[in-house]
Amino acid sequence: MPIKRDYYEVLGISRDASDEEIRRAFRRLAFKYHPDHNRDERAAEEFKEVNEAYEVLSDPDKRAAYNRFGHGGVEGFWEQGLDLGGFGDIFEAFFGGAAATTHRGPQRGADLHYSITTSFEEAALGCEKEISILRTENCSSCQGVGSKPGSQPKRCPSCNGSGQVRRVHQSLFGRFTHTATCEQCQGSGRIITDPCPQCQSTGREKRQRKITVNIPAGVDNGAYIRLKGEGEAGIRGGSPGNLYITLSVKEHEFFSRQGDDILYELPIDFVQATLGTEVEVPTLNGKTKLKIPPGSQTGQVFQLKKQGVPHLHRNGHGDQLVTLFVATPQSLTEKQRRLLEELGDSLGPANMPGEEKWKGFSRRFSA
Repeated sequence: MPIKRDYYEVLGISRDASDEEIRRAFRRLAFKYHPDHNRDERAAEEFKEVNEAYEVLSDPDKRAAYNRFGHGGVEGFWEQGLDLGGFGDIFEAFFGGAAATTHRGPQRGADLHYSITTSFEEAALGCEKEISILRTENCSSCQGVGSKPGSQPKRCPSCNGSGQVRRVHQSLFGRFTHTATCEQCQGSGRIITDPCPQCQSTGREKRQRKITVNIPAGVDNGAYIRLKGEGEAGIRGGSPGNLYITLSVKEHEFFSRQGDDILYELPIDFVQATLGTEVEVPTLNGKTKLKIPPGSQTGQVFQLKKQGVPHLHRNGHGDQLVTLFVATPQSLTEKQRRLLEELGDSLGPANMPGEEKWKGFSRRFSA
C-alpha cells in the first residue's frame, strides 16, 4: 500500500495555517488538477489527494486528530465509506457551475487556406483569378438538417431538447447539481430518426467549388486576402469559416520592387552616355521616353514619376527609378580599336571625370 503524503505538504501550507489559508490552497489546487482542466494522467490522482487533505484539515475535529495521531487518527473516518462525490460536485461547490457542461450549440466552420501564384504585373496592377477548392458544405439534399427530406429531427427525450442532463449528488458539502452533456443526443438536443440518405445524417458533404478571387492592385509577395464566409460550413446552424488566400509573386525578368517603387537598370553604351541620347524605357504601363544628358555616368538614377506600383487601398502610385549602367564593349574590330585610340589621345587626361581630385591625391604621395 503506498505511503500517504502529509496533508499539509499536499496543500502546500504550514501546520498553523488558518481556515481561510486552507480553503484558498484547496481552491487553487483543485482548479489546477481537476480532470476537466488538466489532461495529465496523474491529474485525477492528484485531485483525489488534494480533496482528501482538504476534507480532513477543513474539519476542526478531524484536523485535531490528524495533528495528534497522523494518518492513523483519521483512518476510521475513511473506512466509514465516506462519499466524496464526483469531481464535478467539488468543482461546483467552490467555483460555481458545472465543470463538465458542454452544450453543443451552433459551431463556426473551419477556415480554409489556399495559395495563388501571380506574375509581377498581376500583383502590381491587380487581376482576377479563378480557383477550385474542395470544402465541406451543408448537405444539398437535407440543407444541413441531417434528416431525410420531408422529415424533421425529434426532441431528445433524455434532455428534453436542452442538450444537457442534470444530476443531483449528495456529498459532505450538501446536495449539488452536476450538469453534463446528454449522452443520447451528444448535446444537440435532437434525435434523427429518419437519416438523410445522401449525408448519412451528418448534414454535411464535400463539394468542389470554383471561386473568383479579386486581387487588388499593389499587393506584394506574401500578402493574404480574406474571403469571408468561403470556408467550411458551420455545424448546427453555425456561421461558415473564412477562406484565406496567400499570394506568391514571381520575379520579373528585369523589374524589381522597393516598396511601391519599380527599380529598373538601363544599359547604354559609352557613346550614348558621353553625347547624351533619348531612349525608350519599359514601364508597367508601356514604353516611355527618357532623355539621357551628355556626360551621364554608371549609377546615375533617373526618376519616372507615378510609373511605379499603385498604392494599396489608397490613391496614387510609386515611381520608377531608372539606374544607368554604361556597358563596355567586350570585342572590337581593328577599325573600332583604332578610332577609340585616336579618341583617347584627343581627349587626354584632363577630360577624365574627377581629374582634379586625382591630381590632388597624387601630389600628396609625391611630396
